[in-house]
Amino acid sequence: MDLGIAGRVALITGSSRGLGLASAAALVVEGCRVVVCARGQEKLQESVAALRTTAADPRDVTGIAVDLARAEGVASALACAVDTYGGLDILVNNIGLARGATIVDTSDGEWQEAFDQTLIPAVRASRQAVPHMRRRGGGVITMIASIWGRESGGRMTYNAVKAAEISLAKSMAQQLARDNIRVNSVAPGSISFPGGSWHKRQQEDPEGMAQFVARELPFGRFGRAEEVGAVVAFLSSPKASWISGACIPVDGCQGRSNL
Repeated sequence: MDLGIAGRVALITGSSRGLGLASAAALVVEGCRVVVCARGQEKLQESVAALRTTAADPRDVTGIAVDLARAEGVASALACAVDTYGGLDILVNNIGLARGATIVDTSDGEWQEAFDQTLIPAVRASRQAVPHMRRRGGGVITMIASIWGRESGGRMTYNAVKAAEISLAKSMAQQLARDNIRVNSVAPGSISFPGGSWHKRQQEDPEGMAQFVARELPFGRFGRAEEVGAVVAFLSSPKASWISGACIPVDGCQGRSNL
């Protein structure tokens, strides 16, 4: 399907692997000019090279190594998109980190880190993206959240920051509709990809993971990163012109929420 977004400029944060890379790949296939960013230079270069093999023009893919948990890192990533391609139409907020355990055992530092590494970069990137999108006559912002932002589950700090991202997307959607800027969140379930946490657990405990799949995943398998990327590309397109303020589960019916 031609989604009608060829030539649009997209910035995907945390995009050297996993869901960010899959989102970038789906947008590249649709003809977008894409900026990918991450902290690790080597992995970033590998991902840029892979994306360029599917791009209509290799110059349509650019990478920048930045620490998006720092304000200057976010500013550099936005500047790279605008300076390289002349503007910004699509922002995908994907970075995230959450450590800790129970409420008693999780320190103030671990709570602060969860918000500094997940919610705050999304706030900064969105805030800086809006003026550029306004100049283009509109745009699309997508938060990669989680089903554990929609309902209880997973690590407690992760649960909290992903719920905050879903709430942020809803609030931004209502604020920015007058600017023709749509904002949504995507809530993946358990997705396995090389280097990801679920993939590592599969290698470390195949029997335990097989039991988890049988118990928790109705389709009998983990989700794939490209299945999330396809939804991100759709939401970025005019085909989703009347979808804003929504949280879209991409979980193979793993979640239990009725909403």
